[in-house]
Amino acid sequence: MKTASKVILGIDPGTVIMGYGVVEVIDKKPYAVVIGDVKMAKLANHYVKLQHIFNRVTKLIDEYHPDELAIESPFMGKNAQVAIKLGRAQGAAIAAALQRDIPIFEYAPRKIKMAITGTGTASKEQVAALLQNILKLTELPKNLDATDGLAAALCHYYQTLNPILGDGASKNWSDFVKKNPGRVK
Repeated sequence: MKTASKVILGIDPGTVIMGYGVVEVIDKKPYAVVIGDVKMAKLANHYVKLQHIFNRVTKLIDEYHPDELAIESPFMGKNAQVAIKLGRAQGAAIAAALQRDIPIFEYAPRKIKMAITGTGTASKEQVAALLQNILKLTELPKNLDATDGLAAALCHYYQTLNPILGDGASKNWSDFVKKNPGRVK
């Protein structure tokens, strides 16, 4: 009999689109449970968007009962206002997890990309394609913010297997393939 050892909720925070994915680990093998996004472009008020993020993450937690939350840290670009809004979106998702006593793990975008693709500079399309291969997804969502949420969850699973993953574990693509033959076909 197979038993679930862990359920991980991954979040790619955003105030226009928030991506999410749930990975269930059964007998040390990850499976995608759900992948989706929350669109908030029509919500004009930033604070209403934060409330929507909090409520939606709470609903995901109540529905899928994750053991842990893996969340992407905000990307620090040139626009400080965007970074502040992303940080608030991340905070709303984190607050929902804290309300349910779920441990939170934060990963930089480059670390997530490194864990999934072997390079921290991979495109969203490259991350999505490898997730499709690794997790045997029959189709990808139209919005790749959803795959970014799923990537955060899978990155966290890989991190629990190998805590140094993403910190220079692979020097280049061929080194990554050599060290991870089961992840690339």
